[in-house]
Amino acid sequence: MVDKRFLIDLNIDVRQAMKKLDDSHRKVLFVMKDNSELAGVLTDGDIRRWILSGHDLGESVDKVCNKDFISVSKDYDLVEVKKIMLEYRIQALPILGKNGNLLELLFWDTIFGDEYNIEEKESIAIPVVIMAGGEGTRLDPFTRILPKPLIPIGDHSILEVIIDKFREYSVEKFFISVHHKAKLIKAYFDELSPSYEIQYLDENKPLGTIGALSQLKNKVDSSIILTNCDTIILSNYGDMLKFHNKKNYDITLVGSMINHKVPYGLCEIEENGKLVNLIEKPEYSYLVSTGMYLIRKTALSLIPENTFFNITDLMEKVREKNGSVGVYPISEKSWLDTGEWKEYNKTVERLTS
Repeated sequence: MVDKRFLIDLNIDVRQAMKKLDDSHRKVLFVMKDNSELAGVLTDGDIRRWILSGHDLGESVDKVCNKDFISVSKDYDLVEVKKIMLEYRIQALPILGKNGNLLELLFWDTIFGDEYNIEEKESIAIPVVIMAGGEGTRLDPFTRILPKPLIPIGDHSILEVIIDKFREYSVEKFFISVHHKAKLIKAYFDELSPSYEIQYLDENKPLGTIGALSQLKNKVDSSIILTNCDTIILSNYGDMLKFHNKKNYDITLVGSMINHKVPYGLCEIEENGKLVNLIEKPEYSYLVSTGMYLIRKTALSLIPENTFFNITDLMEKVREKNGSVGVYPISEKSWLDTGEWKEYNKTVERLTS
């Protein structure tokens, strides 16, 4: 029997599909017609391309899904199935009957066990900069004693959790901007004695969100990944870098698609107060900045030295130079925020349960 958690009707809108895909640990959904016929396959990559094309999230997944999918018949050969899955890195392969009806799903881990890993994490070989100089006032009173980057998630500090995610992609060099309780952060990592390289960007005064990056001008020879110390992104950093390079953006902002449902009827009125329309509990989607960016080396040269400077200022300067700023969309649950208590507790529960 096919597990219905991975099935979705072709008439469901993209917004609903995003939520179901976010909840699926398989990160793939199978789009069904009339509850039995397989119409297409939907992944986060399909949705990302749809968002980047500027299309409406209220459209049906029938317009978004991949209809040119690979499948096998019920008398499949296991050797051939393994070959197909390895060649195309297919996480789940559908078994179809003669009329295109879905009979079963073959999942990667069922076929290969621990023999192969579906997610190849290529070395991205660029430096990562973590902005850790803020006071963390939203996590008061803990941050009166500890700097925000050292607040624990399980057995590790937030900063270590962020670094460990990048270490999975063979990142060897990290720059950490420090200001508030800088000595505590340095002492912690001195005692930790990590195998990777850490260099500190000291802020003697608050320099905005990226003012400290002016210190990188003679220290890096490639693009960098910039992230906040309260942001954990559960996405493929290798794909982000490929996207950044392929599009030739000066800055790529990593944006999370956030859905908000208004729990009331929304009134649309004319100037005289006459009701034009009543929209019952509408739902809206917004692409918001996660605080992670990929920045080309040439853009770093535009940051003035020892000056209060925000990422928005750099974006403006890049555009003045006829450069370009892009967005790499990720799902809502791919962004974990630890910057305030409610979200911090959610992150702890998710990463330690």
